[in-house]
Amino acid sequence: MKRLAALVPALAAVAVAVPLSLATPAAAHASCGTTVSDKDSSSWGKTADGANERSGSSTSCAVKGVAYSTQTLDYHCYTVGNDGYTWTYLRNDSTGVTGWVRDDLLSDGGSFVNCGF
Repeated sequence: MKRLAALVPALAAVAVAVPLSLATPAAAHASCGTTVSDKDSSSWGKTADGANERSGSSTSCAVKGVAYSTQTLDYHCYTVGNDGYTWTYLRNDSTGVTGWVRDDLLSDGGSFVNCGF
């Protein structure tokens, strides 16, 4: 939903009606074991406070590590999980662990770059 909220002002200025399905990326759950390359080149400080890093964009996927507020995270991209929440694939720079974290558990709401699958 945060992706839609960011698009509303821009879409309101467009004179031609665009179907919602064309304006937003399709929901694509990342199955357990899914990894992706780093598509997000942002470099600001990102943290989480005890968020599980999972092997896919679902709470049913295995926990690979835990991200804490004292650690730095490198976002790769986001997707939409089967639960309707957005999830960011990231690397914990402090531990080297990569995994999926639900965006509402990240200090700044997660990546704004869609994974594209």
